[in-house]
Amino acid sequence: MATILVIDDEKSIRNTLKEVLEYEKFQVDLACDGKQALELCKENTYDAVLCDIKMPEMDGMEVLEKLCETTPDTPVIMISGHGTIDTAVEAIKKGAFDYIEKPPDMNRLLVTIRNALDKSNLITETKVLRRKVKKMYEMVGESPVLNKVREMIDRVAPTDARVLITGANGTGKELVARQLYEKSQRAHMPFVEVNCAAIPSELIESELFGHEKGSFTSAYKQRKGKFEQAQGGTLFLDEIGDMSLSAQSKVLRALQENKISRVGSDKDIAVDVRIIAATNKDLSEEIKKNTFREDLYHRISVIIIHVPSLNERIEDIPLLGKHFSEQICGEYGMPVKKFTDGAIKELQKLNWTGNIREFRNVVERLIILCGKEINADDVKAYAHPMFT
Repeated sequence: MATILVIDDEKSIRNTLKEVLEYEKFQVDLACDGKQALELCKENTYDAVLCDIKMPEMDGMEVLEKLCETTPDTPVIMISGHGTIDTAVEAIKKGAFDYIEKPPDMNRLLVTIRNALDKSNLITETKVLRRKVKKMYEMVGESPVLNKVREMIDRVAPTDARVLITGANGTGKELVARQLYEKSQRAHMPFVEVNCAAIPSELIESELFGHEKGSFTSAYKQRKGKFEQAQGGTLFLDEIGDMSLSAQSKVLRALQENKISRVGSDKDIAVDVRIIAATNKDLSEEIKKNTFREDLYHRISVIIIHVPSLNERIEDIPLLGKHFSEQICGEYGMPVKKFTDGAIKELQKLNWTGNIREFRNVVERLIILCGKEINADDVKAYAHPMFT
């Protein structure tokens, strides 16, 4: 049941609004002035607030300003019998959800309240989803090599420096890219990811730079590329070592001039994006083989962050095991399974060629096949991918 605070110095209006809202199954608190309202807001959480503008001592505009400071996610609907268009505009500018004249049309008031509650619910859901996403991309472990990566991220993230992330498959290069984005000044703007290895070479340019209608056989309409989609934010070029030489030359131009042109167009489009790239290849070797441009390498590698393999940080296996057990058991709706000390020692003996990705898969297998507690014998029996 949603709780609404009604603030009005006229007792008859307060009681009328309370009666109507309670009939609509809302829980209602009343305040006769701004001071009492602010005290109630300190003690309680409200889903919406109805606030009169003309009140003694502290008027509604002052109350609105203070509520926007202390509870910015709570929608405030202003009500006044002496209002003008200028008053309504001022209220909206100061953060009011809406403005309604007295005497209020009850149908309109109820619609406005429901819209305000919908907005409040969306804000709450968005915050929950953001927390889940941040947890999904959390870097787990306290090993010296991982802490070194964290220190580098903290130093580099606030800048616009281009970063090249290196490391074997499954080490968590995307997690590093996400951390760089979350801690950057562009965190409120888009994060756009392109897997250069997954896109055919003949389509990569269209994917990155977009295309005009009719520029090739299947181009039925104009399409914005990833550079434009990431405008103002961060573009993550994963597996950049697999990008075609033709696309590399266009990416180089985009980085040099901060301009792109769509496939089938000569018109330049200004772009402002931060580039983070990642690769599991040795780009110096690719340069020698003439499959990667040396000038592009120097453009994208202002900062290089190397992500260590799991074999280099086996001391993190206990924390990773606990983390993945909680995550996977939560997904399956079962009690969290624990690893014995013997199981951890056996896991630390294995050669993790697939790194964190392989380790998570093994933990999931052990959770499915083993009992409440995972022991050393379970690891010996099921941890190898070719177990029988």
